[in-house]
Amino acid sequence: MEGRRRGVNVLHNPPDELQPLLVTATTTSQFVEGDTHFMRSPASRERTFVEHERRPLVLIANPGFDRYGSDLMMVRSARALRAAGWNVLVTSPKAGPLAESLAELGVETRLASYPIVRRADTTPAGAVRLAGAGIAAVPRLLRIIREVAPDVVYVNTVTLPWWLLAARLARVPAACHVREAEPNVRMVVRKIMASQLWLAAVSLMNSNVTRESLCEVYPALGPRLRLVYNGIEQPDEPVSPPQLHPGVVRAVVIGRLSPRKAPHIALEAVALLRASGLDARLEVCGTPVPGQEFYEEDLRRRAAQPDLNGAVTFSGYAAPVWPALSRADVFLATSTAEPFGNAVVEAQLACRPVVATAVEGHLETVLPERTGLLVSVGDAAGMAAAVRRLVDEPGLAERLAVAAQERAQKEFSPERYRREIVEVHEQLAARRNSQ
Repeated sequence: MEGRRRGVNVLHNPPDELQPLLVTATTTSQFVEGDTHFMRSPASRERTFVEHERRPLVLIANPGFDRYGSDLMMVRSARALRAAGWNVLVTSPKAGPLAESLAELGVETRLASYPIVRRADTTPAGAVRLAGAGIAAVPRLLRIIREVAPDVVYVNTVTLPWWLLAARLARVPAACHVREAEPNVRMVVRKIMASQLWLAAVSLMNSNVTRESLCEVYPALGPRLRLVYNGIEQPDEPVSPPQLHPGVVRAVVIGRLSPRKAPHIALEAVALLRASGLDARLEVCGTPVPGQEFYEEDLRRRAAQPDLNGAVTFSGYAAPVWPALSRADVFLATSTAEPFGNAVVEAQLACRPVVATAVEGHLETVLPERTGLLVSVGDAAGMAAAVRRLVDEPGLAERLAVAAQERAQKEFSPERYRREIVEVHEQLAARRNSQ
């Protein structure tokens, strides 16, 4: 194909003023093309045409450059592919702090205009509005794919179905990494969302729960789905279980401050523990979802009430998470829905006993009475009782923490994740090259 392997920021028949960028980029630079925006990474300095000739290229479509969940896992995918010798371009419709992290890895980033599926779009009016925006975006996405000529398109989450359609129209193999499991959503919505996966050459599942949720909708999708557990980095230094003391407990929650993650349940559980005479304290690590700042305000108001006053600390975004986990005796996972739950695995790797809600991914990462304790969703009293049990039975807390750490090191290792991500992309690239 004319123009293939000309680098991730190269256009077909580029204007003369862009020619120097096609040969060597000597400084970090930015430029705009149409409705898209490029950022060249520091590692792309002195990158030449010849280098692009011998490297495969993956175009990663991502919903944002945020610092949580699926976005962080996208960075780990990009890092794995870069280490395996791939060039990587990541697109997003909005800027964010992860762009700099990608640049440090030698990953190119590009802002482009395309919609993201939100829960609000599941209403009839929202679906019509979203469909119109998505259809309008396809020609733009198709143009991007044809310009950069990737070997593989990797779509991170099911919130960007237009990318799968554009990749199919461009005849480029696509992988979709499914990180959502919504068994409680209406079946018609689940079918609409899952139908896009017929356009993907392969779909990666972050948990068996996610896989089962999709197979329930479309059983024939089964052979096209591949389980790839999230790979979670381990603490830099060895850790041991906390030393629990009678009458005192320090708990921590880590994650988005949103009603879906439900850290307010942790506050209520701590309030109940304090009312029972236990000196319970809570550290809340995380920031609110944009547009949901009201939720953090509600949390702070609740924490200021007499039964919790002085017992709750808000630490903001935690990166790395290990210092916060080292300060805690127990980790609380309060989500109302969770397809996997990276923070739970991080707590397990830090050898902290976990008390989690019995939802989707938690049922996979927390084996009840073996690697943690499970409670019902929204049950602050049940969570308080589970924490009290760990305080009263320190031997149980240690046994759960050690068993969970050993399992997490085996099942959710970053080495396995990197190996499987690279393997999938190499298989897709080989399939395309053999055609």
